[in-house]
Amino acid sequence: MDPLSHLLATDQRETLQFFFTGLRDVTAAEGVDQPALLYNASLLAHFASTSTFSIDRLPALNGLGEIFDRFVADPAVRHDTELMEWAAAHCLLFTGFFGDQLHNRHNLEWYGQLGANFYDLAASAAQEAARRHMMGRMSGEFVDWRRRYLRLARELRDQPYLLFG
Repeated sequence: MDPLSHLLATDQRETLQFFFTGLRDVTAAEGVDQPALLYNASLLAHFASTSTFSIDRLPALNGLGEIFDRFVADPAVRHDTELMEWAAAHCLLFTGFFGDQLHNRHNLEWYGQLGANFYDLAASAAQEAARRHMMGRMSGEFVDWRRRYLRLARELRDQPYLLFG
């Protein structure tokens, strides 16, 4: 084993804390509440720790083209709350966090609207009131969260050698 591997390994809790702190810092002036921060940090932590080849949970998608193929071309999935949330979260990740890398290849505004619509569909199909509320909130605040994800990604790129202690 590499003698420095223990310095670079992180668990799910540390990954969640990393994104929570990052999002809290980029949204400090906006006064975003903790439930919204926690939800969004958990999305980023999930994607950071989920392979595109995962067999024990829904694998992360490879790009925006997959979102179109799986969720736009196949209307049968539109009544599945979990799949709509999953699709919306991917739209948020790709159009926000990876927006600088993808803006020349995709219409990010269109995919952003699609993501907000996916959250809206997830809200309308959700059984639990708290989940329905969060999905509706994410639909309404989608543009703001895209902007925050992009700002976080840019700040992280400015700190390429950040190590955790």
